[in-house]
Amino acid sequence: MTASESPFDIDAFLQQLPVRPGVYRMLDEQSEVIYVGKAVSLKNRVSSYFRGRSHNNKTQAMVSKVASIEVTITHSEAEALLLENTLIKQLKPAYNILMRDDKSYPYVYISDQHDYPAMQYVRGRKQREGSYFGPYTSAAAVRESLNLMQKIFRIRQCEDAFFSNRQRPCLQFQIQRCSGPCTGEISQQAYRQDVLSASLYLQGKSQTLLTNLAQQMTDAAEQLEFERAANLRDQLSDLRVLQEQQHVVSERGNLDVFAVALSSAGQCVHHLMIRNGQVIGSRNYYPKWRFEASKADLLEAFLGQFYLTGRRRDIPDETLASDLQQHSALGEAISSLTDRSYRLTDRVRGQRAKWLKLAQTNADQALLSYVANKQTQLARFQELQLGLQLDELPERLECFDISHSSGEATVASCVVFDQSGPKKSDYRIFNIKDVTAGDDYAAMRQALTRRYTRLKESPSQLPDILVIDGGKGQLTQAREVLTELQLSHIFLLGVAKGETRKAGLETLIDGWSATEIALSSESSALHLIQHIRDESHRFAISGHRAQRGKKRGKSALQEVEGVGPKRRQALLRQFGSMQAVAKASMDELSKVKGINESLAESIYRALRGEDGA
Repeated sequence: MTASESPFDIDAFLQQLPVRPGVYRMLDEQSEVIYVGKAVSLKNRVSSYFRGRSHNNKTQAMVSKVASIEVTITHSEAEALLLENTLIKQLKPAYNILMRDDKSYPYVYISDQHDYPAMQYVRGRKQREGSYFGPYTSAAAVRESLNLMQKIFRIRQCEDAFFSNRQRPCLQFQIQRCSGPCTGEISQQAYRQDVLSASLYLQGKSQTLLTNLAQQMTDAAEQLEFERAANLRDQLSDLRVLQEQQHVVSERGNLDVFAVALSSAGQCVHHLMIRNGQVIGSRNYYPKWRFEASKADLLEAFLGQFYLTGRRRDIPDETLASDLQQHSALGEAISSLTDRSYRLTDRVRGQRAKWLKLAQTNADQALLSYVANKQTQLARFQELQLGLQLDELPERLECFDISHSSGEATVASCVVFDQSGPKKSDYRIFNIKDVTAGDDYAAMRQALTRRYTRLKESPSQLPDILVIDGGKGQLTQAREVLTELQLSHIFLLGVAKGETRKAGLETLIDGWSATEIALSSESSALHLIQHIRDESHRFAISGHRAQRGKKRGKSALQEVEGVGPKRRQALLRQFGSMQAVAKASMDELSKVKGINESLAESIYRALRGEDGA
C-alpha cells in the first residue's frame, strides 16, 4: 500500500487500516524506509505511534520523520515475523536493530543416528544427519516449541554425553517432561513412536493427532473428568500454536504475483515479489483506466507494459496473475526476453493459490486506502459541489439504506462521510420496530425521524447532503420527514439502481425537485456517491445479520450458511471453545472435518465481522 504523491494524511490512512496481521514500513520524505515492523493488528499497532502517548526519544524522532507508510497484509503473525526479518535484512532501516546472527533462521533438529534421539535447537547450516523442522520466526519461538514438545510428547532434550552417563532419571523425568529413556523407563519402540508423532506434527501432518486429542477431551468431559478435559483442551491449544503454518517462507519459488482491485472510484494492481520461496516485498500501482473494462483486460494491459516496455526487468521463472483469460501470447512475449523457461498462469493450487489470495487481499486494502486519501476525497467533494450546483463546498454526507430478510429483523444503516472519507465513529444502526414486515418506506421514515429529531438539537452535526439508497418512494419519505422537522436546507439526493444494476448506470434524483441529475460515469463526484451508497449497503447487511442472529438466539457460527449442528460441533471439538474458533486462521479452520476452504473463509470472515454486501 503506497501513499500517493499528495501530502500524507495520517488520520485518513489509519481509518482504513485493517485489524489483521501484517508488516508496516515507515518512509521519510526521500521515500527511504526508516523502520520496518510487524503487527498482530496493523490498525492498532500503527495507530499507537500517533495517539499522543509518551514514547522514548528514539521513537519520537522516528515518528517526526515519517512522510508515508506502506503495509503488507499477511495470513498470520508468524508470517509477518518472517517477512519483517526479510525486509530488515534487505533494506537495513536506520531505526531497526540488526542482530549479529540475523543471517539464518533457527530450526528444531532430531538426529537419526541415535536409538533414543533428542529434540534440539539449532541455527545455521544443516551439517548433521537427521531431520530439521522450520524455519521458525525466532529463537524464542523454537525454545517455546521445545518446551511444548516436552510437555506433550516427553522427548528428551539433553546432550548425548549427559544421556549416556545417567544412573537414574533426572529431574525432567520427575516433573513429567521426559519419559526417562536414559534408564530404560520407556521401551525403544514406544519412544520411537513418540518421536514419530512429534515429527509428523512438526511436518504439519497432525490432523490424526488433533482428532485423537479432541476425542479424548470429549470422552473425559462425558466421564465428568473435567480437570483432565481441561488439560487436553490446553494441549490442543498448544499444539495449534506450535504448528503455525508458514506461507511467507516455502521450499521453493521464484515468481511475481499480481492481483487487481476495481471499484467505481479507481483501480489498483498489487505486485507481490517472491524470490527463493520468500516474500521479499510488495508494491502497488494505480493505473489510469478511462473506460469500463474487466480485471482481465486491465491486468493484461498492465503486464504488457510492466515486462515488455521501458527498462529490462528482473523476470522471474513464473508469474501468477488473477483473472487472466487469453494470456498465451503475452506469456510467449515475456518468455522471449529471458533464456530460462517462463510460465504465466492464473490456475494454481496449494501454496501458489495462497500467495495469489494474499496479493488480492493487499490489492483490495490498498485501493480502499487510496480512494480514502484526503486529497482524493477533497477533489471528489469539490466536483460534487459543481455537479449538484451547490453554493458552498459540502462538508458532511449521510446515507441511509434498509436491510431485512423477508421482513425479519429490519434495520436501517446510517453511514457518514466527511472530507477525510468514511467517519466510522458516527455510523449508526437503527433497529426498526412496529412497522409492517417488508415495508421499506415505513422503515425509512422511522429511521430518518429518529435520526434527525435528535440531530436537530445539534445543528453542527447535521449533514449538508442526505443520500437515500432508493428511488422516488424512499425519497418521498425522506422529503416529508425533513419538511416536518423544518430541515429543508439539507440537499436531498436519491440513488436509484439502473436497469442492469451496474455501477455507473445509477439514476441520481434531486429529492426536492424530483428531477434527474446527470453526472459522467468518470466523474469523481459520482464515485463518491457510489462509495457512500456501497458502504451504507454493506453496513446495513452487517447490522441486519447481527440483529437477526440475536433475535434467533444464534451465535455467529449459526449465521454462516453451510455450518449446521454437526459442523459446529466439529469446530468446537477441534478448538475447544468459541474463542479459539474465532482466533483460528482460515488454514486451521479448513483442516476440520467437513470444512472446505470456501466454507473456512466464510467462517473466518463472519467471526471477524467482515461480511460483505
